[in-house]
Amino acid sequence: MEESNKKYQIDTEENRKFLEEIRDGLLSFGHKFPSPGGSSYYLGDDGTPWTDRNRETWITSRMVHVYSLGCFLGHPGSEALADAGLKGLKGELHDEKNGGWYAGLTSDGEILPNKQCYAHAFVILAASSAVLAGRPGAQELLEDALKLYDLRFWNEEEGLSCDTWNTEFTVLDDYRGLNANMHTVEAFLAASDVTGDEKYRVRAGRIIDHVVGWASRNEWRIPEHFTKEWVADLECNKEKPDDQFKPYGATPGHGIEWARLIAQWALSTYLEEKEAASKYIEVSENLFRRAVSDAWNADGAPGIVYTTDWSGRPVVHDRMHWTLAEAINTSAVLYHVTGKQEYADDYAQFMKYLDERVLDHVNGSWFHQLDRNNQLIGSVWPGKSDIYHALQATLIPCYDAGLSIAPAVKGGKKLS
Repeated sequence: MEESNKKYQIDTEENRKFLEEIRDGLLSFGHKFPSPGGSSYYLGDDGTPWTDRNRETWITSRMVHVYSLGCFLGHPGSEALADAGLKGLKGELHDEKNGGWYAGLTSDGEILPNKQCYAHAFVILAASSAVLAGRPGAQELLEDALKLYDLRFWNEEEGLSCDTWNTEFTVLDDYRGLNANMHTVEAFLAASDVTGDEKYRVRAGRIIDHVVGWASRNEWRIPEHFTKEWVADLECNKEKPDDQFKPYGATPGHGIEWARLIAQWALSTYLEEKEAASKYIEVSENLFRRAVSDAWNADGAPGIVYTTDWSGRPVVHDRMHWTLAEAINTSAVLYHVTGKQEYADDYAQFMKYLDERVLDHVNGSWFHQLDRNNQLIGSVWPGKSDIYHALQATLIPCYDAGLSIAPAVKGGKKLS
């Protein structure tokens, strides 16, 4: 096998070296994210902060998470960068009066209205990783974030989380969504792994069981948007199909991401019950295969389309970098869990596409949005907001699939 091909093949020394090179480049790319108050600037094409854009809680949280990972990986400066982001989460982004975290701040320091479940889930993830990294104030932040989340977003009766409050936590929006619940599963699994409190893993499973039901009744295309009664709204945003957070139709990238999270939950929940775990692994395979079948190379060019309609026909043909990152992760996880060659083959083609089309070999990081011809555009994701998805795609293929990535990296739970 040619060396250029070996670097795309899972579990080869060449691939591990390739991932390590990408990882080091990403961690170096993100160094300029902190604002003076600690909230994260949105990064431009070459890593220069776009200081005229909003500084958002979800991006700040992601950067705390990735530089906590950087601490375990020995990346120079990671401790100070994680601490800078924590300063923002404990300071200017935190609502001292009403509790919780603002959606973000404008470039002039004005508060962005509303309290988002999505952002609060990322605060939990950030704090969990920072606790493992031994960062000052992280334990208090995690305790506060979990307490606030339990009070405002988690619905114990439904086994799901709501989506958006007003800033004062007095008015709850009627919209319910799975994107926030997906990142809640990620956050709950991390919190459970870090704190040892298994109730968060149980909650993640309750969310997952809802998703499995909705997906299995919809040919494994996951409804994303719901009414307050949790009735699927399949026509939501049909007039704005490329919405950044609420696109119309099925989002194959989320089907792929759910597949990985479901596998992680099953492996960590049913440690001694292979039959119980296998049922969920089969669900993961169904979700992954459906998404890849619908979206990969769907229009005669490599790449995964952003959205499809409910019959699997592409609606928004653009390729988002986060979708590729999740495809790399999930194909690796499914290969390691099932041993099926199809997933190794998928992984190799995703890695080749990354190298040839999505990696920015000049300015660093990954191009965030390409059109159907794989030309760079920025209608949904201009610049390179953060490095969370891309960095995780250099780690998850190498570590124990049943552990959240920060505990896995810190504990050295590498695959042999």
